[in-house]
Amino acid sequence: MVRSAITVSLVEDARGGPFVLWEPVPDAVTRAAALGYDAIEIFAPSADAVDVASVQSRLDDTGLRVAAVGTGAGWVKHKLCLTDESQTVRQGAVEFIQSIIDLGANFGAPAIIGSMQGRHGGGVDREMAMNYLQEGLNTLGRYAAERGVPLIYEPLNRYETNLCNTMASGVALLRSLETSNVTLLADLFHMNIEEVSIAEGLRDGGQYIGHVHFVDSNRRPAGCGHMRYEPIVAALRDIGYSGYLSAEAFPWPDSPAAAGADHPAIQRAVPAGLRSC
Repeated sequence: MVRSAITVSLVEDARGGPFVLWEPVPDAVTRAAALGYDAIEIFAPSADAVDVASVQSRLDDTGLRVAAVGTGAGWVKHKLCLTDESQTVRQGAVEFIQSIIDLGANFGAPAIIGSMQGRHGGGVDREMAMNYLQEGLNTLGRYAAERGVPLIYEPLNRYETNLCNTMASGVALLRSLETSNVTLLADLFHMNIEEVSIAEGLRDGGQYIGHVHFVDSNRRPAGCGHMRYEPIVAALRDIGYSGYLSAEAFPWPDSPAAAGADHPAIQRAVPAGLRSC
């Protein structure tokens, strides 16, 4: 069954970024539940910034779940990435991501690697960067498996990385790994920039897609841009997708309005046939 989620960020360094809620996680759980969401997606500055016990208590009270946890603060705050030319920086990136995997595992939630994948350039050519990325994903995929959760890798648009920009390139990367515990994140905003057709991109990702960021063309909440959702929903149905549609969007025009707008838009965009699959 496809479920809805909404993003909450605790990373002040990313203020103004594409996260709908900016408040303590227990409060975000309460708000999300009142609006009818099934889960939240947490972006924290560090693993110890989240009080696991208090969040779990609120999850138990509301019946919500944690859909995923983000690792982007490792890049935003510390400039750590998996493809840096420095082995020390790469190891720091692995250790930071491992701490976020541990955080997510408390809730049975996977961690997302997006901006921390880095890029090639300078002293690191493309082949070297891809080798570093494969090495990092193999290590982290196995680490996540030991903790009972998958790892999610997100292809980004060309302005954020020059490694994997499409679902097809993401699939090729995952097929090259030794671990089978890594899935793809299909972010409609990035796909709107890079894919010839978002629907066909989703079909390219197929069974490898484990998470979807459901957002409009301008990264505002669903329904606030020019995205056509009918072919997207058809493609999700065709690939048998049964994960979360998570609202990773700008808090436009503000967080309360965005939070209230996105869930009805998701419900309008996704017919009952997909929600119940």
